[in-house]
Amino acid sequence: MAQEERDALDNTEQEEELTKKSDDSLDMEMHEDLEVEETSEVADYSHMSKQELIEVLEKEHSTITGEATTPAQLKRADEVVREIRPVLDQIKRTEWEEAREKYKSDTGSEEGFEYKHDEQTHRIEELCREIRSRKNSFYQNLEKNKEKNFSSKTALLQRLRELVEAEESRETDAADMKASWEEFKKIQEEWKSAGNISSPHNGTLWATYNALVDRYFSIRNIYFELKELDRKRNAELKAELCEKVEGIVASLENRPMGREVLEEANQIFEEYKHVGPAPREEQEELWQRFKKSLDALYDARRSQHSDQKKTMAVTYEEKSKIYETLVPFTSFSSGSINDWNAKTKEILALQDQWVATKGPMPREEGKELSRKFWGALKTFFHNKGEFFKQLESKREQNLKAKTELCEEVEQILATGEDNPQNTQRVIELQKKWKTIGQVSEKFKDSIYQRFKQACDAYFNKKRNKNQEVEKDFEENLARKKELCERIESAAAEAGDSTLKQLNAFKEEWASLGFVPKKDMQSIQKRYINAINTYVSAIGKLTSKEKEQVVLESEVEMVREGDSGRGLYRKENDIRRKISQLENDISLWQNNIEFFSKSKASDKLRADFERKIKSAEDQLQDLKHQLTIIQEAI
Repeated sequence: MAQEERDALDNTEQEEELTKKSDDSLDMEMHEDLEVEETSEVADYSHMSKQELIEVLEKEHSTITGEATTPAQLKRADEVVREIRPVLDQIKRTEWEEAREKYKSDTGSEEGFEYKHDEQTHRIEELCREIRSRKNSFYQNLEKNKEKNFSSKTALLQRLRELVEAEESRETDAADMKASWEEFKKIQEEWKSAGNISSPHNGTLWATYNALVDRYFSIRNIYFELKELDRKRNAELKAELCEKVEGIVASLENRPMGREVLEEANQIFEEYKHVGPAPREEQEELWQRFKKSLDALYDARRSQHSDQKKTMAVTYEEKSKIYETLVPFTSFSSGSINDWNAKTKEILALQDQWVATKGPMPREEGKELSRKFWGALKTFFHNKGEFFKQLESKREQNLKAKTELCEEVEQILATGEDNPQNTQRVIELQKKWKTIGQVSEKFKDSIYQRFKQACDAYFNKKRNKNQEVEKDFEENLARKKELCERIESAAAEAGDSTLKQLNAFKEEWASLGFVPKKDMQSIQKRYINAINTYVSAIGKLTSKEKEQVVLESEVEMVREGDSGRGLYRKENDIRRKISQLENDISLWQNNIEFFSKSKASDKLRADFERKIKSAEDQLQDLKHQLTIIQEAI
């Protein structure tokens, strides 16, 4: 009777434990299948170079080549390939179009056009194919393994069922019990080491497995205590796992919630699932304790996603403002290098601001905004590139023109003739050189040195030939200085000053030849001053006559020192300066009227009055010069 009651009790406990295990299995499956959407920062590959894309793909490829590759790593690598693929297509399309346009520009037609992408492009495509191939192989092998695992676990269930049925149908001694127990533990170990199977069959196999295990333990009443000890050990192991996952929850105070935290918790969860049942009175308590920590982690992750959405909205708004600031730059146009460089600095500042604005954005909106931002950036730099292409073309034309000037000077130098015509031609070529724009930095110094050496060689040769002429100029300078001294001495003796003697001095001055160019202005100035002093000493002349004589002397000097064309140019320059000074004086006089009476205004008024006085003195001098020029013309 006691044995029958005990059997009935075991059967009841078996049903209760099976029910518990089914509930546990459902809870485990619920957490196992729970996938929290990972919202990572949108990686923008559109602005990366091909070498940077290769580095990204090689990094992802290296993470999936090991034996311990996980589905998450494969999924990540596949997402990177999907993100990079459109970028690569755009790069290939852009390179193809640029090559085609260049081919058309070179040949005038698209006929016969062919284009092969570079090694970097092929490397990116190869990496994309390898990642996709490895992903496909992984999942194909995974499915094959699942089928193999299903067959293995089905065979293990059959072995376990046969073991249980054998235990039910025969009486065994201690040796048989030990052999049976060893076979049972072996089946358990093989079951534990067997991999995953397809989810539709997972629950059924686990339920069957747990039911057979329970039947086995129920049959083995002689080993009931061993079973209880095993369950106590399982309870200790599960308690340790609970402490580990609780430690992860506590660590969130000092570290952010991330993917690695969930992965660590899921690894502990896998260990928990493979630990056998604990005593019935502790089984549910342990599971609820473990489940509470898991729920806390997933709640933290969900809360983080909510905060991330707010952060992403703020980041999106900030980057949208940066993009709106960038848009006007796409239509910028200028013919100045400085303007383009200034705008480039502003563009790079916006780019730095964009990069410095860290944080994720809403996935689709962020991708679109990033695409538009980097597209606008590319548009600006494309326009800048076109400007510099045109500039480079112009510089090539300038180089060609300067090369022709060099060749012409070198041809003149090769003739060995330094006649006035050749000299004038070299001077004209030097003036023409100044009117030609810049050349590229590569040829800037070399082409200048070539032109300078040719011109210097010509004029050095001419200077060496004209040394005797320079000696005559020096002698003329000495005679003119001696003449100035005589005029100054004569002016000191006022009684001997006559208009006849003045004319004699002028005729003697006119008979003297040229002087060195560096002394021309100084000797002319001394002569004019000496003549003015002598005229002042002539007592028989009225003030007006003296002024007329001085004016005639100055006019003669102007005619002597310049050509007709140069006089007209000087007249225009002086008239322009006179007009500018008159306008300035008028403006300053009007401004003075607005100054109020105060210490500050008095100082400002004094400054303006000094300006007006200085300008009036310059104006009188310029008007005198204009009179001399007009007389000379």
